Amino acid sequence: MPKVVYVGSDGDERVIDAAVGESVMSAAIRNGVPGIIGECGGNNSCATCHVFVREEFTEAVGGPNDLEDDLLDLGVSDRQDCSRLGCQIKITDELDGLTVDVPAHQN
Repeated sequence: MPKVVYVGSDGDERVIDAAVGESVMSAAIRNGVPGIIGECGGNNSCATCHVFVREEFTEAVGGPNDLEDDLLDLGVSDRQDCSRLGCQIKITDELDGLTVDVPAHQN
């Protein structure tokens, strides 16, 4: 089972087992990761599952689609080049060890 590492704004790390096909957001919600809210339930419409993908994983994760890109522009005050919505990142075996930073505040 692939692992995802969530790093809080305080530096606290949580390593979570995630099922292949599950989203970064749903794995976080299922395991009570602080800072991942997911108000829309993963429907790509709220930006409350914003994460910063670590540089070593950005290519493997890929970039946002047009809708996600718009949500990141409009709904995230601290957007960075590595910003993604956790609901749009699906876990694969190749993403084992994926590390994401959780912003201090979700909108």
